[in-house]
Order: sequence, then structure tokens, then C-alpha cells
Amino acid sequence: MTPDVPRGPKRSDAARWEELVARYAWADADEPDAYTFSVIAGKTESEVIRAFGGDPEASRLMTSAETAGELAAQLYMEDYELLQVVTVDRRVIAIEWGYHGSIPEIARRASAGGGGFFSVYRSVNARYQVMHAVDGRVEGMFDPFELEDAEWMDPQPEVPAWAEGVAFHMETLCAESFALMERTMGVAVDPRWMDIALRTVRLTSPSELFGQSDAAWLP
Repeated sequence: MTPDVPRGPKRSDAARWEELVARYAWADADEPDAYTFSVIAGKTESEVIRAFGGDPEASRLMTSAETAGELAAQLYMEDYELLQVVTVDRRVIAIEWGYHGSIPEIARRASAGGGGFFSVYRSVNARYQVMHAVDGRVEGMFDPFELEDAEWMDPQPEVPAWAEGVAFHMETLCAESFALMERTMGVAVDPRWMDIALRTVRLTSPSELFGQSDAAWLP
């Protein structure tokens, strides 16, 4: 007979959440002017690239440092953005030093046909956004900065079901947003990807993708 093995106390949901948030502390560092990280389920890398407005056939391998250098060299070009993709556990992670993944129409296109989508956006101008889409429909998007004091608001702002139970704090807004993305999509974002060469494409500008219509920006 196998003897009973003493076991320590089971970690609480709160402790697991705090551990998850701590793992994403890097996301709150004051470095890039803007970034968007997206996780897409049910799509290939090429399908994601097309949904974002890129040409899969024109992809090349670049590191984040190389993309930053190219973006700096192209400052005279409006809406010049590069997208990097990597596949982990049958999910595609899309990395931008820009904002395509924060646009609702991109989320709809990338999740159409039974897929799932989640993005985290941050800009140096204190703008934040998380967005979740399923099967071509945006299931909710909000600015976590505006929810930091939600418990003191009257009436309290509505929070999507997939974000219930998350308290946002100014000093860890991005870490909590990434933790929420991992909790929702089931895959972790690894900052080490930014040090290796990933499949990279140039993106068509939103003005070319959507014209003058405001519909692309509405959830």
C-alpha cells in the first residue's frame, strides 16, 4: 500500500492569478510608443496575415530589433507597419509595434469561420485596450484604464463575462491585460520571441483596407 503523502495547501484562484500577472511584468515597461499583441485560434499564420492586411507570400524572417530599425527608417511613410507571427499550441500570436490588432474589423476577419481572437493594445499616450472576438463577432472591448476605479463608479461599467473577476491597477494594467488574454485563449505570450527572427510582413494601411468607412472601428 502506498503511504499517504502529505500535501501542501491548494493555491487559491487569487494566488494563481497574482502569479500569472507577475509573469507579465515586462509588458508595463516604458519602452515602445505603441504595441499590439494578438492571439488567434482556428487560423493558420497565412490566414492571420491576410486578415491583418498583409501578403503571406512576401514574408521574411526578422527580429523585433530589425523591425524597429526598418520602422524608424520609414517614418516618412504614413501607416507603415510590420506584423510578426509565431505559432504556439495551434494558436497564432501576432506582434505589432502598431495598432492593426486593436481594430474591431481585424478581429472579426481574423476570427471568422469559428475562430477566436484576443488582443492587447497599449500606446505611450496612456491608451489601453483589450478586445475579444469569436466567430466573426466582437464579444467585448474596453479600456482597462477606465476600469481601474470601476468599483467606485455609480453605476458601475459593464464588464464582459470573459473579464469578470479581474481588478485592474494602474501600475500593472498591461500585465493584467496579458494575464487575461492567457486565461481566455489558453496560451502564454513569451517576451523571448522578440529576440528571435519571426515571420514578418508589411501591412496595408487601414485607410486602404477600409476606405473612409467608420464601420471597421465599431465593435
